[in-house]
Amino acid sequence: MPAKDETIKALIASELKYNEGRVKVIKKIQKKHTDLSSSKIRRVYTLHGFSLYKRIKSRRIKRKAAPIHIPLQGNVEWAIDFMSDALAKGTRIRTLNVIEQYNRKCLGIQCAHSITAKAVTKILDNIIQEQGAPQRIRTDNGTEFTSKHFQHWLAHHKIQWIPIEPGHPEQNAIIERFNRTYREAVLDANLFRTIQDAQKISNTWIQYYNNERPHQALNNQTPNTYAA
Repeated sequence: MPAKDETIKALIASELKYNEGRVKVIKKIQKKHTDLSSSKIRRVYTLHGFSLYKRIKSRRIKRKAAPIHIPLQGNVEWAIDFMSDALAKGTRIRTLNVIEQYNRKCLGIQCAHSITAKAVTKILDNIIQEQGAPQRIRTDNGTEFTSKHFQHWLAHHKIQWIPIEPGHPEQNAIIERFNRTYREAVLDANLFRTIQDAQKISNTWIQYYNNERPHQALNNQTPNTYAA
C-alpha cells in the first residue's frame, strides 16, 4: 500500500465518530488537510471498507435462566408484571399485577397513570401487611425492578429477586397467562373514562377471579378454594 494511502487511512479512522457517513468524514479531513482531494479520500475510504455499515451492538443484560418451579405452599414466590392500556380519551395508563405462584391468586392490581419504583414497593408493602412477605419475587428486567430503590427494598425485607432472562417471557409464564386473561376480561372489554373506573372494575374482577372462576391448572378449583 502506498505510504500516502496509509496516511489517509489513518486520518479516516481518526475521524470516524458517532457512525457519521463518508461525506462528513471527507469534509472534516479536508478542513485539516487542504492538500487532499475528495476523490483520493473517497478511494481509500471505499478500498478499505470504511463505507460498509458496522452495526453497533446493543448492550443486553445477561441473566441466568430462571425456570419456574411451582411452590407447594403460599408466600414462597410471587410474580409481578406491568401492563399498559388507555382511557377513552386516549390517556395512557399502567397496571401493576401481583400473582401468588402457588395457587395463581391475584394479590392485587394497581391502576395508575405512572408507577415508579417507589410506588411498586408501596403497593407491595400494602399486600405484605395482609398476606405476609414472600421468600422470592419474580420479575422481568424493567427499570423499576433493577432500580436501587427496589433492590434495597428487597434486601431490607430479605426477599430473593428472580429476574427472568431478557427475551424469555416464558420464564414468567404464570403471570403472562394471567395478564392475557385480565386483558381479555377487563382491559379489552371495557371503556374507562377515568383511572378510578379502571381500578373499580379491576377490583371487582379480582374478587370474581379469586373466588368464582375455575382454573384448569388447579383442577378446576378457584385460587382461594385451592389454597384452603
